[in-house]
Amino acid sequence: MKRAPQAAAKCDDSGEKENNGLARNEAPPKRVPRPKNAAERAARVKNILTLLDQMYPHPTIPLHHRNAWELLVATILSAQCTDRRVNEVTPQLFRKYPTIADFANANLDELGNDIRSTGFFRSKAKALNGAARKILTDFGGKVPKSMEEMITIPGAGRKTANVVLGGFYGIAAGVVVDTHVLRLSRRLDLTKHSDPVKIEPDLMKIIPKDKWIEFPLQLIYHGRALCVARKPRCSQCKLNPLCYAKDKTV
Repeated sequence: MKRAPQAAAKCDDSGEKENNGLARNEAPPKRVPRPKNAAERAARVKNILTLLDQMYPHPTIPLHHRNAWELLVATILSAQCTDRRVNEVTPQLFRKYPTIADFANANLDELGNDIRSTGFFRSKAKALNGAARKILTDFGGKVPKSMEEMITIPGAGRKTANVVLGGFYGIAAGVVVDTHVLRLSRRLDLTKHSDPVKIEPDLMKIIPKDKWIEFPLQLIYHGRALCVARKPRCSQCKLNPLCYAKDKTV
């Protein structure tokens, strides 16, 4: 079979080629070298943390709350839902159910209707009711301060537990891995995994413990602002010189 003739590159009047979507006279982007050894990998992580501190100093949890219970409720509601929507729902929710006991005694159908706009409202209503009952029965009406106890609460896996422990109590028990943290951790080559259960220990090994609370928040804000899922805004990103992700934009 004959090979098809190769398409000629376009030229302007001066004969300069326009290839690969580059403007005339524009050099292709330089490839970012990958670290070659453990020392270079550690130095790269340190630089990433420094730049994140510059871009997002002292990040705060985007879910509105006044106590540990309200943060737990908001985090449970945030599953498959935007923080903005949760923050629109919770003020009225906490006015109607001001105490943990109110959630424990709530009618599930009514509670589900109150949180309907957050999605998966039936399962979330069941989780909130079960969480309230568990905290009242087993923890004296106070949200516990350990990972071991937190993950026994209905609706509270490691991610939710990390949010509450770190965000309210300031306890660094682990690293929150949400969709943004998952995506950016892979883009920045901080993990090879796609399962949050496996990503968290990878991050805990390379991120200093005193950054476990701030680091995922910084990635969350960065994932919303610049390192978006499609067409990340790499030209505006301070991490660009350290990033060799395949889906970088020019």
